[in-house]
Amino acid sequence: MLKGKLLIILMGLATMVSAQKVTFQEYTLSNGLHVILHQDNSAPVVAVSVMYHVGSKDENPERTGFAHFFEHLLFEGSENIKRGEFMKLVSSNGGQNNANTTQDRTFYYEIFPSNQLETGLWLESERMMHPVINEIGVSTQNEVVKEEKRMRVDNQPYGNLFSEIFSRLFTNHPYRWAPIGSMAHLDSAKLDEFIDFNKKFYTTGNAVLVIAGDIEIPKTKKLVEDYFGPITAGQAAAKKTYKELPITKEIVDTAYDANIQIPAIVTAYRTPGMTDKESMALQMASDVLSQGSSSRMYKKMVDDKKDALMVASFNYALEDYGAYLTFAIPSGDAKLSSLLADMDEEIAKLQTELISEKEFTKIQNQFENNYVGANEKVLGIAENLANGYTFYKNTNQINQELDEMRAVTREDIMAVAKKYLNPNQRLVLYYLPKKS
Repeated sequence: MLKGKLLIILMGLATMVSAQKVTFQEYTLSNGLHVILHQDNSAPVVAVSVMYHVGSKDENPERTGFAHFFEHLLFEGSENIKRGEFMKLVSSNGGQNNANTTQDRTFYYEIFPSNQLETGLWLESERMMHPVINEIGVSTQNEVVKEEKRMRVDNQPYGNLFSEIFSRLFTNHPYRWAPIGSMAHLDSAKLDEFIDFNKKFYTTGNAVLVIAGDIEIPKTKKLVEDYFGPITAGQAAAKKTYKELPITKEIVDTAYDANIQIPAIVTAYRTPGMTDKESMALQMASDVLSQGSSSRMYKKMVDDKKDALMVASFNYALEDYGAYLTFAIPSGDAKLSSLLADMDEEIAKLQTELISEKEFTKIQNQFENNYVGANEKVLGIAENLANGYTFYKNTNQINQELDEMRAVTREDIMAVAKKYLNPNQRLVLYYLPKKS
């Protein structure tokens, strides 16, 4: 017991020491590109990143998958980078790179030894200034995306679970389709449609450039101006607003997956977007239920009753809405209805009883440690600075997040559970093996 208490104290001290304020400078070029610089000379590494405020929610419902497709397509090359050379240039200069797409944004990055900062800036400016979008590139990346879908979704156990949930939880908002989109839509698209999508969304006014790491601010500003200043000004893409009518009656449905042998039971509640103050309280409520082996649902269903192989709950917060999910996979002959009753019982306790001070301290410590972990590397800092600017309209969100978490009370956690996690406001999905 003493050892456990000492560990909690040490973890708290480590968080206090590590959670230093992230310093940054930000400014906007004359062409509308916002720039954020974070200097950290503790290691000779630099992250160069660009976040475009475009995701799957910005797509035409008849052309889903475009944002994720562009995550691949914009590695094809530019007027000054031959096809297939982008990644070779990164690796040959000692770097690594990648990109990812969500419903709300696309994020590209390179990590280089700091003496290759200029290489990273040149690569990202080429991607933004004059990418080559032609039939060869579209055809090549179409096959790449199809293979990714086969591997990660179609042939992956539970790979379609999120698609099945979101297609039922949202009826009007574009969150109803998955970022990977429809292969039929991509096959049907004409080259002009890809070119138009690029012109609309991959512009200076719809992006933020974040450079973090071993840099000198004056030198970096000059390099940014040299490489990004000549890019033609572009406007921020106009965002459509989508509203969902409240769920007022429980939705019960079934989905089938040919890749699984063990079924699952899922509940999904529609919740506020990530910038809403209640979103933080919902995340902390989910941590009480399933964060770690001492969490309520894990102890009850996996350790004590042993009727579940796996349990989880989390608040999947996106820009416009969120989805609070609970999930369980049965052990042995346990019935899905029994697992659902167990999960509902724990949510009911959140609605009617304050969590203990011990639980509250634990989830606060977990949050703080996760925060430190997310910001201990330059890439994590770059992405979090970009998120703050893009979604919160506040780059300093990176430094305010801990204070916002600490402002959440036990009463707040109970209040959001009462407000959002009710049976008449949810989807219950039985996710079953597909019969041959």
